[in-house]
Amino acid sequence: MVVSISERPAAAEDRAVPGHWEGDLIVGASNGSAIATIVERRSRYMLLGHLPTDHTAASVAAAVTTQLTALPAQVKAHTLTWDQGIEMAHHAQIAVDAGVKVFFCDPASPWQRPTNENHNGLLRQYFPKGTDLSVHTAEQVAFVADEINDRPRKVLGWRTPREVFYDTLHTDKISTL
Repeated sequence: MVVSISERPAAAEDRAVPGHWEGDLIVGASNGSAIATIVERRSRYMLLGHLPTDHTAASVAAAVTTQLTALPAQVKAHTLTWDQGIEMAHHAQIAVDAGVKVFFCDPASPWQRPTNENHNGLLRQYFPKGTDLSVHTAEQVAFVADEINDRPRKVLGWRTPREVFYDTLHTDKISTL
């Protein structure tokens, strides 16, 4: 069952607590490869799942689950908001395996995942549209995530997403949804 973004908890909207994530794919040349992008709304910290050979629902579910289950308990994913692409056909399995509630944007409404859309734009500085993403290794993709997570952001008071994300590990302001 697809759960609409309109049912997402208010805590996800105001960015006051960590654990609310947005996700999407950037797709390579001829739709043959992809990178799953997952961004935490509060800190703007980004996780990437490299999908060099396909981006089927099963592959995307495995990549997203791997990324979300590796998170420390303090920043565990509570919600994940995605568009209504076919790649999320296994969203129920992601919900079970990662312990996350999955919500979907309205059709043709990418602005409902603004943090993720912004990060997809940043990723295109490294992986231009029309390029073959399969030529990049998982290590190269992780390096790009590190570069983006280490960029100071005005919206974060010129702190980096990594600093805000890891500061969360040492605070009492943790969501208990």
